[in-house]
Amino acid sequence: MNKVTDYINEELKMLDRGIVATPREEVLDMFAQANHGTNDFLLMQMAKNYGYKLALENVANEIQAQDGI
Repeated sequence: MNKVTDYINEELKMLDRGIVATPREEVLDMFAQANHGTNDFLLMQMAKNYGYKLALENVANEIQAQDGI
């Protein structure tokens, strides 16, 4: 499991260093309300990054839970 955990950690670091930073949920909501339909490509990319981040965090949490058994 160590290789999987290392991979997840590297992917999470990459999300914060990308051209389009991965937002928190509150930032994504504020951006969606403020742009009134403009910059939809940017909003879409931010949403994809956020979803990927959530998925990685969920897998990491499950790995930790399985290691604790």
